[in-house]
Amino acid sequence: MPPKKKRATRKLAAERGSRGRTREGALFTAAPSKSGLPAGYARTLQDIKAHLRSARVRAVLAANPVVIEAYWHTGKIILRRQSEAAWGAKVIDRLAADLREEFPDMGGLSARNLLAMKIFAREFPEGPIAQQPVAQLPWGHVLQIMQRLKAPAAREFYIREAIAHGWSRSILETQIQGQLHLRAGKAVNNFALTMPPAESDMAAQLFKDPYLFDFLGTADPRREAEVEQALVDHVQRFLLELGSGFAFVGRRVHLEVGGDDFYLDLLFYHLRLRRYVVIELKARAFEPGDVGQLNLYRAAVDDLLRHADDQSTIGLLLCRGKNKLVVEYALSGLDKSIAVADWKKQITETLPAEFQGSLPTIAEIEAELAGKLGAAAKKGKP
Repeated sequence: MPPKKKRATRKLAAERGSRGRTREGALFTAAPSKSGLPAGYARTLQDIKAHLRSARVRAVLAANPVVIEAYWHTGKIILRRQSEAAWGAKVIDRLAADLREEFPDMGGLSARNLLAMKIFAREFPEGPIAQQPVAQLPWGHVLQIMQRLKAPAAREFYIREAIAHGWSRSILETQIQGQLHLRAGKAVNNFALTMPPAESDMAAQLFKDPYLFDFLGTADPRREAEVEQALVDHVQRFLLELGSGFAFVGRRVHLEVGGDDFYLDLLFYHLRLRRYVVIELKARAFEPGDVGQLNLYRAAVDDLLRHADDQSTIGLLLCRGKNKLVVEYALSGLDKSIAVADWKKQITETLPAEFQGSLPTIAEIEAELAGKLGAAAKKGKP
């Protein structure tokens, strides 16, 4: 690199902060110190946070009435057909199966939920439903109100109170059980019906509402991310509790390469082996591209973080399943510094021999994770 470019790169790294060395277009970023920041920075940070929280809630709330309207419209159609042709349970079961076949990535199409849509259309007959307060509630809230309350006035009370205070589903259930509408008197609440508070339980719940994300067809990526997060949490604790020399460096470690952003799931340093260990976790089957991703991380750590006395970085990839032959081809031509583990089945690869005794084997990690992963996967189910 020309001297002028080297100086510019060093200046940029000094201004932005870096975990280690830099080269043109590549660095592990580090947040600058909070000392010496300009006056008013804290206020500006709070303003941006508040705006982003509000924007996220608005984005989710904009999608939620679409889901409620679609469920209501579907219920209206079923209600009309049942009235005209006396549809029974078998027809609803067939309808649910055909809809799931047409929309395989969309949840919420069970026969049970279709019947709930029919009841919704019957109990809230006036349209357009998207312009009514009930459309601001997540579908789970709507189900609670329909199942637990029969009087229209009581339903209206809890719909408006839930939106005004941002109640979660469990809080809504508690308030209904406690008959809050009888204790609150008959005062009319004329609040401006916009959205639940950005920091409320309902707003938080909307971001992981299974009905909303299932309707949008994004349930699998969302649940995959949840399982991967549980994996990261547990692997971090497990390796540190081994007491075998692991020092935690960071999680979701930001790497910038050529203007693109990457995030390492977990980064450790092993004190006895004198080398970094990069761990990536996938809540899905092994894909050949995973090796390239992990190798990029290894190379970046070696180039930007490794000390001259350190050994080369190793990488461990944990995934839901793997085809042994695909893994062999994907690793062909690479050295022994990458290991691929299947945390569901008997492993076929282990860490290189020289690491035994200092690093846990993949089998040990898989055995530790076996019970945790099942629980994490179940959490993603609606």
